[in-house]
Amino acid sequence: SVRDVSQSSVGAEGLSLEDLRGSAARRRKESAIRWLLFAAAFLAIIINLLIVTSLLEKTVEYLPPVALSRLWASGWFPRRGLYDLRTILVGTLLVSVVAMVVAAPLGLGAAIYLSEYARPRVRRVLKPILEILAGIPSVVLGYFALTWISPTIMQRFFGATAFNLGAAGIGVGILITPLVASVAEDAMYAVPGSLREASYGLGARKRHTTLRVVFPAAVSGIVAALILGFSRAIGETLIVAIAGGGTGGHLFPADITRQGQTMTAAMTALATGSDQVRGASEAFPSLFFVGTLLFVMTLTLNVVSERFVRRVRQRY
Repeated sequence: SVRDVSQSSVGAEGLSLEDLRGSAARRRKESAIRWLLFAAAFLAIIINLLIVTSLLEKTVEYLPPVALSRLWASGWFPRRGLYDLRTILVGTLLVSVVAMVVAAPLGLGAAIYLSEYARPRVRRVLKPILEILAGIPSVVLGYFALTWISPTIMQRFFGATAFNLGAAGIGVGILITPLVASVAEDAMYAVPGSLREASYGLGARKRHTTLRVVFPAAVSGIVAALILGFSRAIGETLIVAIAGGGTGGHLFPADITRQGQTMTAAMTALATGSDQVRGASEAFPSLFFVGTLLFVMTLTLNVVSERFVRRVRQRY
């Protein structure tokens, strides 16, 4: 048979199938690496399950004593027994939307320039500098938003108060701009050069090639960058806690020129300063309830973005 002929030819050349498998030491090393990577992935799953378990345990303690009407009150004052979810949900959305209004054009503009217009040497210099912004501590950006963005932009042009959600949103937007720019630039840079050359061959200009060829081809990565930035904006804490105000609770907000609270800032304000959250008996479990909502929101965003990316992704 063919198998016998191949085995005989291999044997005639002095090689066997066992020789082709490589040394036993290399196989043991590859097996150890494979199991190590599996253990790392499995550990990540276990950590997430433990986080969910700890959140749900206290959330179950919180919900039964709290009437549903108290979740739709006049404001978020947990130490007084007022748990208006609208207050922190709307505050979170306001800050996140303002942050995306800042980060989306700046991040995508930087990504387009670095991917399509910058020379290789310029790109190697500018991209690390842009990514340095992501390493700036959020507490620094929080004080920058409070001491410069708020008086210079929000108070001068919008008549805002000293503490306001608009300044916090702009600060969060500056924070997530490098994230959006880096992910979007990687997606655009990965578009094959043959598509650009074909566009130029048809007589298209640089601007048309960028916006009508490269941008649609990288839309899956660009959308993923925007959703990732939005998720990061939802989870930001210190900037909103410093510049947004409302540390002791707040009435229902719908104005970025006034102070307010987000979900993360509300948790920080309630738990800061002591290992015992004082006030109403449900105040401490409310931290875990808000944490569960945050976890569900970010998980939903990640699942939606993953499905969208898989649906519109183009392979070349």
